[in-house]
Formats: sequence, C-alpha cells, structure tokens
Amino acid sequence: MRFPTLVAALIGASLLAGCATSYPPPDPETYKALVAPYRLDSGDRLRVVVFGQSDLSNTYTIDQAGYISLPLVGGVAARGRTPQEMEAEIAAKLRKGFVRNPDVSVEVDRYRPFFIMGEVTSAGQYPYVNGMTAQTAVAIAGGFTPRAQRTDVDVTRQVNGKVTTVRLLPTQPIFPGDTVNVRERFF
Repeated sequence: MRFPTLVAALIGASLLAGCATSYPPPDPETYKALVAPYRLDSGDRLRVVVFGQSDLSNTYTIDQAGYISLPLVGGVAARGRTPQEMEAEIAAKLRKGFVRNPDVSVEVDRYRPFFIMGEVTSAGQYPYVNGMTAQTAVAIAGGFTPRAQRTDVDVTRQVNGKVTTVRLLPTQPIFPGDTVNVRERFF
C-alpha cells in the first residue's frame, strides 16, 4: 500500500514542478528588438536642449510626416532615428552659421501611445510606460474579460517600415505605437 502512495506522490510532485516553469526566453528577433536603440516616430514628444541657447531649448512633437520644426533651422527628420542621431543632426544644422559650437541634448519626453482592443475591460488608446509587457498593457486596460484568451496576445507593429503582426506571450515587450489585440478563447 505504501509503494503506490509514494509513486503517486512522486508523479504529483513532478507535475507540479512542470507547472512552476517560467515562460521560455524571448526568440532571437524579440531579443534583438529589446536591446536595439529606440527609434523615433510620429507622436513622440522630444525634449531638445541646446546648452547656452534657452530660446532654442523646448519640447517638440514629431508630426505625421516624421519631422520636428526648430527655430532657425526649420524641419529636421526624426522618423526612424535614435535620439543620439537627432542630436548630431540638430548640432550640424545649427553649426551652419547659427551657433558656433552647439552642444545639443535630445531625449524622449513622452512616447507615442499604444492601443489595445479585443477582450479587455476598457479597450482604447493609452500612454506608453517604459518596460511595458503584454501583461501590463492588459492591466492598464482594466484586465481581461471572462472570455479572453490569456496565454498570448496578437501585436501589430511597424518593423523596418513594414506593418507586421506577431503573437506574444504575456511577459514579452510592447513598444510605443503597438496595437495589442486580446483574442476570445474558444471555450
């Protein structure tokens, strides 16, 4: 009688140990996106500081065409660039007869929003938060509805100028501008 109880206890323990495993590490493409520098796009708001030039320092929102408009230099292309690339571009434009030795700093003041739809309590547009995962995006939208598929979500995003949809686990990252779709479960 003791041997079957011991076997049942060992099988139960091994099943529970299998349930305790975490999600697998991100695939190489997702990991590459995690460590890649942030690329700017329409809707991002930038804080531009030109040291010693308070009239040029301000916050600027990237327009639909992907540009910000600065005093003296006019439009500067921002879409697809990193903040560091913007610093170099603005400094180069200011150096052309406006400021002798410009020292420029560019940082993201506010990221563009993300969107969430489907089986969540409050679908809509929400401000992006650094380090956001699919799970935190659902939490911001009020959580899952009772019919929601909870194991993964569909995310539509722009990658290298192409719109693509990927299926992500709850612990995988959401980026500014993403559209998250929580599907309905079958049963």
